[in-house]
Parts: sequence; structure tokens; C-alpha cells
Amino acid sequence: MSEVNRGSRIGGWTRFVTARPRLSLLVALVITALAVVAGSGVGDRMGSGGWEDPAASSTYATQALEREFPASQPNLLLLVDAGDKGVDDPAVAAEAERLTERLAAEEGVVGVGSYWQTRSPALRAEDGGEALIAARIVGKEKEAGETLERIAPEFRGAQGPVEVSVGGPVAVRHEMQAIIQEDLLRAELIALPVTLVLLVMVFGSAIAALLPLGIGIVAILGTNAVLRGITEITDVSVFAQNLTTALGLGLAVDYALFIVRRFREELAEGAQVRDAVGTTLRTAGRTVLFSALTVAVSLAAMMVFPQYFLRSFAYAGIAVVLLAAAAALILLPAALMLLGHRVNSLDLRRLFRRRRSAPGDGGAAGSRPAGPAGSGGGWGRTATLVMRRAPLFAVATATGLVLLGLPFLGVKFGTADHRQLPSSAEARVVQEDIRGGFPGSPGGGLEVLGEGGATSAEYADYRDRVAALPDVERIDGPVVSGDHAYFTVLPRGEAVGQDAQRLVGELRAEPAAFDTSVTGTAAVLVDSKDAIADRLPLAVGIIVVVTLLLVFLLTGSVLIPIQAVALNALSLTAMFGAVVWVFQDGNLSGLLGFTSTGDIETTLPVLMFCVAFGLSMDYGVFLISRIKEEYDRGGDHEHAVVFGLQRTGGLITAAAVILAVVMVAIGTSRVTNTKMLGLGIALAVVMDAMVVRSLLVPAVMKLTGKATWWAPGPLRRFHERFGVSEGESHPTALANGRDGVDGADGAVSGAGERDKVGV
Repeated sequence: MSEVNRGSRIGGWTRFVTARPRLSLLVALVITALAVVAGSGVGDRMGSGGWEDPAASSTYATQALEREFPASQPNLLLLVDAGDKGVDDPAVAAEAERLTERLAAEEGVVGVGSYWQTRSPALRAEDGGEALIAARIVGKEKEAGETLERIAPEFRGAQGPVEVSVGGPVAVRHEMQAIIQEDLLRAELIALPVTLVLLVMVFGSAIAALLPLGIGIVAILGTNAVLRGITEITDVSVFAQNLTTALGLGLAVDYALFIVRRFREELAEGAQVRDAVGTTLRTAGRTVLFSALTVAVSLAAMMVFPQYFLRSFAYAGIAVVLLAAAAALILLPAALMLLGHRVNSLDLRRLFRRRRSAPGDGGAAGSRPAGPAGSGGGWGRTATLVMRRAPLFAVATATGLVLLGLPFLGVKFGTADHRQLPSSAEARVVQEDIRGGFPGSPGGGLEVLGEGGATSAEYADYRDRVAALPDVERIDGPVVSGDHAYFTVLPRGEAVGQDAQRLVGELRAEPAAFDTSVTGTAAVLVDSKDAIADRLPLAVGIIVVVTLLLVFLLTGSVLIPIQAVALNALSLTAMFGAVVWVFQDGNLSGLLGFTSTGDIETTLPVLMFCVAFGLSMDYGVFLISRIKEEYDRGGDHEHAVVFGLQRTGGLITAAAVILAVVMVAIGTSRVTNTKMLGLGIALAVVMDAMVVRSLLVPAVMKLTGKATWWAPGPLRRFHERFGVSEGESHPTALANGRDGVDGADGAVSGAGERDKVGV
């Protein structure tokens, strides 16, 4: 693709987005208002599950048991507390019978049974003070949640001589969904004003600070509308709303920072407003586009997994990334066209700059348009220092990151349960009472579905052989209905412990005269782990291959894409180490307010990898594009690295701090998985921006030298035809002396005054 063709395309795009700026903003306002209406109530249509593989044998067995034996799969438990009277008191028993009959008469409730009907020891507390009424609410998550909302108030609380609490898996999921929505609202109320304050500190100008916030709000509202539409055709996890808020604000800030900064630089050089917008789109606009593509690819990789929990984050992530980029590349230039030099209005730091101005300096500090904080000289000096001792910094930084990640070698995978909820949540209180006070942990066993019919002797023979397995505590059944039967097998130890997971394999391998399939919490966990392990290489392969291609198109180098992928992966080690050390092992659990379960939910590391890797590439593209631009201008490799870090170091750090604040706000959630997601990604973002981009990247690029930019002839020609870079639209820049740099620390001379307004 020729330079003329590229320039004409970019020029055409510039004319398109700047021709009718008022009309563009008006249309955006109308679309945003429609998105508010379309996305209203999206949280109520989302599910709080999605960790199971829909094609797994455990899922098939669960559905078959629900259809043939509803009572075998209770998801609603009423905990009846009889107090000092005991559950066998005649008045208590009479009231419990009435409650059981009322529950059985409710629409959407099947398989109702109770201790008072069955006299099953598993449904009676060991101290005799509590007993259970079990039932199944039919339908998908949304329908089951609506049924629970309708009937729970009728049964909860004082009922004659007893006190009733509502629990069971359906209650846990429903309460988790409600808490997540409450926490998300609180996180937004924290994140929005704090983000605005930080943006004012970064930009100085209140007007400039409002622009990224507006882009983020547009992206979030638009994504909610997209998710509302997706819920009409498939399941979407309520957890995805947290990612929508975090990425909507975080990426909007990233993209707007980059674009507004470049626009203000152009104005500071004396460019006309329209020319400044055009140059900004040709340079920063291209980088934003490539950055958005790399983040979207990382998130899209979650589409290969069968669990709708992971797929939901792909839906939300792709939508919010593309909307944030579109708003930054269409709405933001239109706003800049209308604002012009007024983008520097309401400079809240002018008073402090005047106080710092020395007499006789001509008021330069005050007359210069307010820019993001800092001149960037410190970042240039940091890069110079690192590159002087590149082997030391490279080895020390890489070793430190590897050491921080070592706890992840001891990771144990589990499944989410009631302990995700705060200790005061009713559904958790019920489950804890059952867990600690009832024999056999009702609901914690494995169910073996038998199909095809068999004789009583064949069922008895199978039962005896299963009872003899070393990991079996007890086996009940069979319960027979026509050609179907099921057994309940209680494993030794924890319901999802290693013994229980091993027992799943033993039961599936045990021969029988009929077809068998196994379900239960441990079986779902085993199948989920297998599905992730099966699809993980494909997901990682998609991320790596597409990232390599995109970075190559941006740089024309073979080595830089490899470095980018390797260093991004290394930047995530601290996050994964902290996840195990804090959330699995329970360190800091008191301070952070959660209960450690001794394992990590299976899908969380996959989700955190995809999100954090994409965000790391976001910052990596910003840095690499500026280094590439300067290298193309002068051909001095070391100078280009120093210059690139000088010009983007503060920008990346500011963006990372703001995104970390948003993620920490998400991390204040009372649900453990959301807390882990928010705090873990916040740590990864900070480590990437302040350690990897500041220390490891310049050290590695110093060690690779000019070989950094090497590519074989065929690939060079491919890049010349199809590739882009931020600086290639400025063929006269070097001749005009723009961005000239003197000295190793990147001090700017002549027309390089722009550096004084850059982060």
C-alpha cells in the first residue's frame, strides 16, 4: 500500500469525522440515550452461574435427573429451626408438615420432601434443633430466580413455633447476583469521581479531564445495550458487568489520554485546530486502533471455551473495547474540533505553576497550554540509566517477576460455592449450618444415573462394587423409575476435594450392566477442568498468533512482536502469584474481608490472563509505536528507546493508575471472585506499567540493539505494503526539526517544545 494511498485514506477519515462535528455529537447523544433505554434492567436478565461445560456428561446427567427424578436434585432448602423444642416436637412437626404442603403447592416447585416425611438422618441436624425441607425450583436461572423472589418472602422468618431460613444453590446464586449489582453501583460511585480527580491532576484542565470520562460513559452504556440484546439469544453472566465498567472507564481513559495529549502537542506547536485533529488521527488514532484490536483479540479468545461464564466476558469485552475505540476515534475528534484551544480551559493548576515560575522567566510556564503532568525528562533519564546497565536490570527484573509468580505452582482448582458470599448473607448462613451441623453434607454427594433398565440383582451388584471403592463413604439407592435409576454416593472428605474428584473417575470407569453417567459438584468440576485444559492451547494460540501479526504490522520487526508477547506474559506473574498467596492460601483474608476456600475457581485464571494480557498489550502498543516513530525519523535505536519512554512513560503510568483505581473499586465487592478479579488485574496493570514498561522493555531493547528492527526481505516487503506505524504520515517531520532531541536523556530542543506538554 503506497504512502499516498494511506495518506488519502486517513485524510478522508479526518474529513469524515470533522466535517459535521455538531451533528456527530448530536447523533451520539441520541444513540446514547437509546442505549440507556435498551440496556435498562440488563442485570436482572443475567445469570450467576455458567461454570459448567454444557456438553459434558455431568451436564447431561444433571438434566436427565432433573427430568426423571426432580427430588434427586434439590436446589432450594428451607432450614427449619425448632430451637429448644427440637424438630420432633409435635407442634414443630405439624407446622413443618404445613410448610411442606404449601411449598409443594407453589407453581414451578417440584420434588418437595422433608425430614418429617422421610425421617432421613441426612435431613436432620445432629443436635436435633434443625431440619430441612428440600425442593427443586424448575427452569433456567432467570426463571428459577423469579420463582424464588416470589415464594421466599412467604416462607422466610417466623412460622408459628419455628424460624425458617432460605438456602440452597438457587438462593446462593440469586443472592450473589443481587450483591454483585449492588457492589457494581457502589464501585461506579467510587470510581467515577476518583477518576475525574485523577484526570484533572493529569491534564490540569477540567475540560480536557471530562472528555475521557464522557467516552467511558458512552462505552459502558452502549455495552449494556449490547449485552441486553445478547441475553435474548444466549446466557450471559452477571459478572460481565464488572468488566464492562472497568474496561469502559479504563480503556476510554487510555485512548482519550493518548489522543488529547497528541492534539494538545500539535496546538502547542502552532498548528490550526483542523490540522491538529488530522495529525492526531494519523498518529495517535492509528495506535489507538491497533491497541483496541490487540485487546479485543485477547478477550475474543474466551469464545473458544464452552462455559458461558467465560464467553460472557468475551461478549462484554469485545463490545466495550470496540465502542471505546469508536467513541475515541469519532466523537472525541468532533469534540476537539469544537473545543479547539478551549480544551485547555479551566486550568486548575495555573495558580501553582505561577507560584513556581521564577522572576524573569517570561511566564513561559503559565502561558504554555496546560498539559498532562510532567515534562517527561525523568522518564528519559530512567531509560538512559536502565540501558547503561541493561544486563543487570534485565536479569534482576525478570528474576523478581518469576519469584513473585512462584506461589502459582501450588495452585489448586475448585468451584465457586456459598463462601463467595459475605458471612452475613442468608444463603451462606444456611449452607454453613448445613455444612457444620448435618451428617453427610446434604447436596454434597455424587449422583450416578443409570439408564437402559436392569434387574434388582444387577443394581445390587453395582451398588456393592461401588461401596467397596476406597474413596466412598456411603452409597444410597437405587431409586428406580422405569428404565432409569440413580444412586447417591457420598465421597470421603470434602465434597470437591481430591478424593471426590478421584472418585468421579473411578465411578465412570466402574463397569455396569446398564449405562451410567455421573454428576454432582465434584463431577462438574472435573469436567470443567477438562474442558478448559482442552481449549486452553487454542485460546493461547489465537492470542499469540494474532498479537504477533498485529505488532508486526505496526513495527515491521520480527523480534519486537516476540518480545512483546514474552514480556507481557512475564508481567502477569505477580498477579497469578498473588492470587494463590492471598485468595487460595488465605493471607490478608481478614484485611480484605473474604473467606479462603483453599482453592481457586477454575475459570478465573483464564479470565484474568485474557483481560490482563490484553491490557498489557494496550500499554505495549503505546510505547512501541512511539519508539518506532522516532526510530523511523532518525535511525538511532538507543535514542528512539529513550525518546519513546520519555514521551509515553508518564502517559502509560497515568493511564495505569486510573485503571488500577477502577479495578480496585471493583475489588471492593463482597463477592470473593469479583474481589479477586478486580484486585488481581489492578496489580497486573501496575506491575506492567511501572516495572515491565519502565525497566524490562528498555533493558531488553538495549540488549537486542539494532537487531530489534530486523525482518527478512519478504516480510519487509509485506510490511511496506500492508503495515502501518504512527510516524509514517510525517515524511517531512525530520526535515522540519520536529521532535528533535538533544542528549541521552531526551532533552528537547527547538521545535521539540511539545515535550514540555506531554506526560
